[in-house]
Order: sequence, then C-alpha cells, then structure tokens
Amino acid sequence: MFKFHGDINAVGRIELNKRLSFKSGFSLEFEQNITKISTFANGSFGILKSKPLGTALSYIYNGQPQYSINRHSILPFIFWHDKYWGIAIGCSFRLNSFFGEKPIFEPAFSYYVYGNFINNETLRIGVRVANFGDFYAENLSSYSLCFYSDIRLNSLLSLINEIELLQSGSIALAANFYGIALRAGVKFTW
Repeated sequence: MFKFHGDINAVGRIELNKRLSFKSGFSLEFEQNITKISTFANGSFGILKSKPLGTALSYIYNGQPQYSINRHSILPFIFWHDKYWGIAIGCSFRLNSFFGEKPIFEPAFSYYVYGNFINNETLRIGVRVANFGDFYAENLSSYSLCFYSDIRLNSLLSLINEIELLQSGSIALAANFYGIALRAGVKFTW
C-alpha cells in the first residue's frame, strides 16, 4: 500500500562563541486525513575548544491532535562532529499517551552516524544512519538511511537535498512500515 506524506519544516539556530548553540524548529506533516505536529528545542555545548566533542539536550514533541496522540521525548546525548564524519549517542526518554490513556514511559538507545564523501566550499555529499533527528526519536529498530547533498550557492544560501530510506519496526528487522522520503529546501545562514 502506498501513501503520500508531505511536510513543511522551519528550523532556526543561534550559535554563541563557537561552543554554545541553541536550535529550535516546527514541523507540520500531512498524511491522507491525518495531520501531525512536531516541534523541538535543542541546546548543545562544545566541551573542548580545540576538538569537535560536545554534549546536547533535546526536547521533542510529536502529536496528532485529532486522535489525542502525544509523545514527549527528552534526549541527552554526546557527539563528535568533524568535517568528514560524526557520531552522536544517547538515550531517549519518552512519554507516550494515546487517546487520553495514562502515559507510557519508554527509554530507548539513540544513535546518529554520518560520513561526508565530499565537503568543500561549494558542495557537501554524504550518508547517515540514525534513529533520531531534530523532529523524532525512535526505537532502536526504527532507523533510517539517508543520502544527502548541500550545494552552497554563496556565503548565505545553500540548496539542501535528501533521499531517505525509512524502516519502522518493533524488534530487530521486523518491520511494519518501509518508506522513501525525498526532501529539498533552502538554507539561509548569516
């Protein structure tokens, strides 16, 4: 069965003194007769000035108002972000509530790994495997494989493209959903 899914995202980031940054965003998703709302807030701190090692804390909200489904996730993690590769690991602490029932608490191991094949002044091309991102924190067996590019037009504007293969499962490779996401957008930096 094929379903169309569309979303509109807006993300902003402020960086202070090259070590402290705050990031937040809002997403509105559409899937047939379902509307999903997601938002997040993230604060990160570079532990060492000369190394790309840091720690971060994210709050993520996912909801479907017409079904009274709400998910609140708190995700502390540590990261290493270099020019050509990076990794982030942590634990997601989630509270899920469905149809007004009592919330269910779920901790889950979270990971994010990327590698850039090309990363220069005008072009970045890479791949990542993750079970969390800005707008979501999933189970260990719900992960995605993403191929991305970032074409820098000038010092202020970049075009962003992604092809992502999604797998949503409960145990190991047992899957109840496979998907392909195509994304494109513009990034403005000043």
